[in-house]
Amino acid sequence: MHYHTKAFAEFLPLELYQVLQLRSEVFVVEQTCIYQDMDGKDLKALHVLGKQHEDLLSYARILTEDQAQGEIAVGRVIVAPSLRGTGEGHRLMAYCLSYVAEHFANPSVRISAQAHLVTFYETHGFQSTGKNYLEDGIPHCEMLYTPIQ
Repeated sequence: MHYHTKAFAEFLPLELYQVLQLRSEVFVVEQTCIYQDMDGKDLKALHVLGKQHEDLLSYARILTEDQAQGEIAVGRVIVAPSLRGTGEGHRLMAYCLSYVAEHFANPSVRISAQAHLVTFYETHGFQSTGKNYLEDGIPHCEMLYTPIQ
């Protein structure tokens, strides 16, 4: 798997199509959740693409400090159904946290985790803030990662 991080303006048309297709496949169809995926944040976000050959198999979106009220946020974390259970989600998150640590002065990261994935994110050092809520009908937990300095 090769990871690439790019701004929206750097997307090739096929890459953008693959990202939107994967996000729709999982977040809208598989999770039967009708919501507006294209929320305007993609335009200023950084996009992490996990590719094998030319196939997009994992993806995450990094919102910078100006988009996330002074913190970094990682969201839209996704692994293609064919790669689930292979550790790809862990590799993707490790890459995202490494990228944030390398490129930002304040590497604290806030996420909105689906409740069933809290343990997954805890293995990467995230801790619950205690804020639990429904987002698009799915239970979520706000979590924060603060690296040891």
